[in-house]
Amino acid sequence: MIEKASAILENKGPLIGKDFVRETGLATFAAWQLCTASQQLVTRIVGTRYLRLDLKVEGYARLSPSIMREFLNYTVVGMEKDRAAIADRAKKIERDIAAVSAKKISLARDTVIRLLDNHPAGDNVAGRTCFIIAGDVVFGMGHTELRPESSTGELVRGSDLDIITVTEGLSGQLLQDLDALLYREKHNLLMNPVSKEEVDYIVKDLETVKQQLAFDDFKKMVASKILEEGRYLYGSRDLFDRIKELVAQYGIPEKLRLLEEKAIKDRVRAEHVLLSASESADHDELMALFYTTEEKEEIF
Repeated sequence: MIEKASAILENKGPLIGKDFVRETGLATFAAWQLCTASQQLVTRIVGTRYLRLDLKVEGYARLSPSIMREFLNYTVVGMEKDRAAIADRAKKIERDIAAVSAKKISLARDTVIRLLDNHPAGDNVAGRTCFIIAGDVVFGMGHTELRPESSTGELVRGSDLDIITVTEGLSGQLLQDLDALLYREKHNLLMNPVSKEEVDYIVKDLETVKQQLAFDDFKKMVASKILEEGRYLYGSRDLFDRIKELVAQYGIPEKLRLLEEKAIKDRVRAEHVLLSASESADHDELMALFYTTEEKEEIF
C-alpha cells in the first residue's frame, strides 16, 4: 500500500488527511496507521490540542481534537522531498482556521450587540452583564465542516458560537427579556440559510459562577473550565475581570493544568496502542481511542 500512497503523493503533492483517505481508498484508521508509522511519509500536524472534559472518559480529561479528527482535518501528508510544500500547505491551513475563528467571534459579538439594541433596557443590561465567548474558536480551532445540530438535525456550519452570559443585579423581567432575545438570535442564525450557525448559550448570575467554581462535580468542572478559557466578548469589562479574578482565586488554572497533563499522557498511550494493535485486537476498544462519539461539550 505504501507504493500506491507514494505514487499518489508524487502526483498530487502534499494532501490533508481526508483527501489522502479519499485518494487512496483506505479506511481512515488504516490511513492514519500508515502515515504515522511509515518512514517514507512525512506528516505535519497543525492547530492546537486542548483539554475537553468528557463523562465517558476515566478521570474526565481528554484532548481535542480526537486522533481521527486531527488526522482528517489538521494533518498534512507528503513525501520526504516535499517538506517545503508540506510546510506551505500547513501554514495555509493555520491561516484558514484562524480566519474562521476570528469570523465566528466577530459574528458572536455582532449578535450580542444586535440583541442589546433590541432589549428594552439595553444600556442597563450591558452595564450589568458580561458576554464571554468560549469553545474551540478561542483556541483558533474554529471550523466550517457541515454537521447536524443536536436538537433539530438542521445542518450547521461547523463550530458553535458558545456564549456565556453572566449577570449581576438584573431583575427577573430583564433576565427574561435577555434570555428571550438570545433564544431568538439562536433561532434566526440557525434557520437563516446564509448563516446556518448554531448558538449555544447560557445565562447565569455571578452567585452561580461562585458556586460552580467549587469544581466538585462534572458540571461545575465544565463550567469552571469554560470560564477560565473564555474570552471577553461584550458588555461589562469590570464584571469580566472580576470573574477571571475569582477563577484564579479558586485555583481553577492549576486544577485544569493537572487534568491536561493527564490528557496528554493518555493521548500518547492511545497512539502507542493504536500503532501497535494486532489484527485480533478488539475493534470497538481501538475505535474508542481513535475517536469520540461526541465532540461537543455542553455548557453550564
